[in-house]
Amino acid sequence: MFTGIVEATGKVIGRKVENGNVHFSIEAPFISEIKVDQSIAHNGACLTATEIHEKHYVVTAIAETLRKTNLGELAVGDVINLERCMKIGDRLDGHMVQGHVDTTATCLEIKEDNGSYLFRFSFDEKIGLTVSKGSITINGVSLTVVDSFPGELSVAIIPYTFQNTNFHLLKKDDKVNLEFDIVGKYVAAMMNRN
Repeated sequence: MFTGIVEATGKVIGRKVENGNVHFSIEAPFISEIKVDQSIAHNGACLTATEIHEKHYVVTAIAETLRKTNLGELAVGDVINLERCMKIGDRLDGHMVQGHVDTTATCLEIKEDNGSYLFRFSFDEKIGLTVSKGSITINGVSLTVVDSFPGELSVAIIPYTFQNTNFHLLKKDDKVNLEFDIVGKYVAAMMNRN
């Protein structure tokens, strides 16, 4: 379980394809604090550390993860958002995030807005829904939806989040990972039963 408060950015320093899987070597500032078998969110997708080295760790993204996320498009040198799983007893600064990416979205527009940044994204409306002022996780970042339309949403990013996540590297047409709010997913599932 995660909060969607990005702890650090990391850099992809290795990428090895094996059958339908991709093994990523990730350089991270907290390398000395992690161990094998720990869950770490990578652009919001929960992956397990399988190897720990002096300056990097290794995770494996399986075919299912590669189909539903933007991780398959990562190349050596790319910067990703990282968050280690939350500890019991800590403050929950974002919202409940599972690290189970639902789909990707495409960046439609980026606008500077008097000190903040407005991002607009499109996604397949059959996969999920958002509500204005509801929660959304984009590339692992817990955010509040500004405007919500079927298959489209916008979020406003404060300068701190813009600079300390990979949002400052996003461009129009880039793909991002979306995890819809868990409560909204349960409500939608219950409504579809009737």
